[in-house]
Amino acid sequence: MKIPAALKYSHVLLKQVVQRGDNVIDATMGNGNDTAFLAKLVGDHGNVYAFDIQDQALQKTKQRLIKSNLTKSVTLYHTGHQHILDTIGMTSISAAIFNLGYLPGGNKKIITRPTTTLSAIKQCLMILQKGGMIVLVLYYGHPGGKPEKNDVLQFASKLNQKQYTVLKYQFINQVNDPPILVAIQKL
Repeated sequence: MKIPAALKYSHVLLKQVVQRGDNVIDATMGNGNDTAFLAKLVGDHGNVYAFDIQDQALQKTKQRLIKSNLTKSVTLYHTGHQHILDTIGMTSISAAIFNLGYLPGGNKKIITRPTTTLSAIKQCLMILQKGGMIVLVLYYGHPGGKPEKNDVLQFASKLNQKQYTVLKYQFINQVNDPPILVAIQKL
């Protein structure tokens, strides 16, 4: 068995907590891979709320969902993840996923930012049900990536251990800033 990369391991973790009929969030829809993955997990009676600020992300995700016949349970929002509560209100969620950095194949100058990311994480924690999980995959090998990585790790490390379990999953012998996965589970 090969140890899974951060993104693959994020799916292993999410499979453990997401059930059919659940409400979940893809906070950074990107090219739609996680959105489609979550749609398969929640089925036709669940809801995936996916967020992105880029038109390209919405178009690619929409195409992926149509091609895979997964549109029924997904709502795409053309807005930043810092607007989660403004958009879906206090809807309880079982999981959320964030892929931080820039849109693969997109403009590398449009990146996630520490302030909006931390705001979105805090909003997700407010509506996360017991046993639910927020998974963050931190891509930080680009300008602006390291401050966001540092802020997210600092925030997560200070969460009350009586309320949350926090996992940091990272390869330590790889070059070029390998992604770091952070999983926050509500107790």
